[in-house]
Amino acid sequence: MVDQPVVLSQYFKHPSQKVWYAITDHEKMIQWFFDNIPSFSAEPGFKTRFIVENEGRVFPHLWEIIEVIDGEKITIDWKYEGYKGSSNVTFSIKKKGYGCILKVEHLNTSPYDTSIPEFTRESCQGGWDYFIKERLVKYLNK
Repeated sequence: MVDQPVVLSQYFKHPSQKVWYAITDHEKMIQWFFDNIPSFSAEPGFKTRFIVENEGRVFPHLWEIIEVIDGEKITIDWKYEGYKGSSNVTFSIKKKGYGCILKVEHLNTSPYDTSIPEFTRESCQGGWDYFIKERLVKYLNK
């Protein structure tokens, strides 16, 4: 059975295009997200692979872009090489006054092994809180 998605929304006092570029432009992404993403292109079919290590465990990230609505929405098929499970992560932006709301929805499409601490729902929620509410907020406000 697939879990309910982890959903996070964050208001930014910045124009939606600035937020869009922060989440889709490689040079900007590596400043607040994962600094070792080798390349990125917001085009369906684009694939990238990079390694994240945590507490001696290695997590090869496999991303494939599956949907893009320029300036509004991007969905990434997100897997970890060598581990069971997969998910879709969707970033969507809605204008709100001068600023915008960024919504992140992380939906497991096939279950992860939750005996691995990084694959628990709590870890997923905490990770998105950290990246969006701390790192991206700080990046956009500098």
